[in-house]
Amino acid sequence: MTVRSRPPVAEGRIPAISPQPFRTYVETVLDGLAPDRPVIVGGGRRWTAREFRSLVHRLTRALAELGIGRGTHVTVLSGNLVETVAARYAVNLLGASYNHLYNRLSADVQAMMVRDVETSVLLVDPLLSARAAQIVASAPVAHVLRLGPAPKGGLAVGEDLLALAEGRGDEPVASPARPGDLCMIRHSGGTTGHPKGVRSTFGRMRHTEQMRELFVGEAPRDLVCTPISHAAGFIADGTLAAGGTVVLHYDFDPARILATIARERITHMMLLPPLLYQVLDHPDADRADTSSLKQVTYGGTPSSPSRTADAVRRFGRIFQQSYGQFEAGAVTLLPAHEHDPDRPDVLRTAGRVLPGVDVEIRDPDGKVVPDGEVGEICVRGPDMMEGYWKDPELTARTLVDGWMHTGDLGKLGENGYLTVVDRVRDMIAVVGGHVYTVELEDFLTTHPQILQAAVYGVRDREGPERVHAAVVLAPGSTLTADGLRALVRNGRGPMYEPDHVHLTDALPLTDAGKPDKKHLRRQAAEERSTRP
Repeated sequence: MTVRSRPPVAEGRIPAISPQPFRTYVETVLDGLAPDRPVIVGGGRRWTAREFRSLVHRLTRALAELGIGRGTHVTVLSGNLVETVAARYAVNLLGASYNHLYNRLSADVQAMMVRDVETSVLLVDPLLSARAAQIVASAPVAHVLRLGPAPKGGLAVGEDLLALAEGRGDEPVASPARPGDLCMIRHSGGTTGHPKGVRSTFGRMRHTEQMRELFVGEAPRDLVCTPISHAAGFIADGTLAAGGTVVLHYDFDPARILATIARERITHMMLLPPLLYQVLDHPDADRADTSSLKQVTYGGTPSSPSRTADAVRRFGRIFQQSYGQFEAGAVTLLPAHEHDPDRPDVLRTAGRVLPGVDVEIRDPDGKVVPDGEVGEICVRGPDMMEGYWKDPELTARTLVDGWMHTGDLGKLGENGYLTVVDRVRDMIAVVGGHVYTVELEDFLTTHPQILQAAVYGVRDREGPERVHAAVVLAPGSTLTADGLRALVRNGRGPMYEPDHVHLTDALPLTDAGKPDKKHLRRQAAEERSTRP
């Protein structure tokens, strides 16, 4: 079965629309900045629209003098700095492409990414200068530029781009970018093997217009406390384009997040489920003033229905879940009004398919399976990627006849709800069948003494994969590893019983805030190798 959203019926004649000159998403953002309030807050400073526009245009001119323009590539190694946002806009305003490194990857993988995109300029967060020096030692680039002065007593790598931009003109710069030009290359995590680079053209980057339409009549105040290299950065673009204010946090800190919501009267924010749980479980959550919040978007990794219900009971029906991939764009939405804490069956789903998007669930032979059966989620829609960077074979395997093969397993249920069951690569093949890691994680987190769980498979020396579970217990919990194994054996059956339960204070997370199962697998394999 193919699930499609029904398009609206047009009434009467639609007037002809004259073609408009192409404008980049950056120009849309800069045009939309609110003139009467701070537009971006970070690093102890509140930037007005005039100040921020000036910074963007001065950076644009400084980079242009270094030869940055259409067909060139700039890589960024940085945390959540106002200057980093401005630099991305400057790079794209020149028609060049932009690639943001993930800070938690090893230096050799980051260097691989720098080489992969044929980097002309490496822009560096001053606090990450030592790592930048490691990268360029094995991946030399023409220019290394710091986004500000070096910290006192710290290593200084490259020239200070802000100093180079000082004194340059800040008149608006007309972008030479065309819709088919490469705007961004966004890599996969890259913790094992060669990272995949997703190509996005300027024509595909329509997120600012979409977000601006959602914010009509509002002046959103968006807290960005996850990396701007991920979804939070795109939401911030839409906030600025809609005349709102973006507040940047350099690090994820639940206590600071709760304090900022109250002080800045934050209305919108985006969190991955493991980070949402950290905010929910913080001692300040029960007394913090979060009354200004209108919408918290979560997604990026499956969520626990019981933990989501806890969040709704604490903060209200302000949550919306979105499922998608950078390759395919947004696919489904579970809106706030459907977040009934007494409906775990609905909270377990990713919502319904968005207008203009088609979804099919297919078996390994490519045949569509009946509703309720598990298969690979395949997507067709208006926001598909153009392909993978320098990898036509992977592109051909992933994009087939206009359909994106997501690598996610899922099923379509009653009323068109999509449930994401697992990643194909995370499903654990055991004796007697398959263990879907998300199902076991959901089961574990329904226990009131379990805060978080990550389930993953580890290959045995001479046999099938073994089920491992990393579990974060609530303070004062009396559960033991053996008790948890018995809980699963009695509640889900012997096939789902973990061979190993690892009790931990916190799950390792990726840059984006997803449980880092690759790290957990490596850790388990290392522990196994030391056992007799």
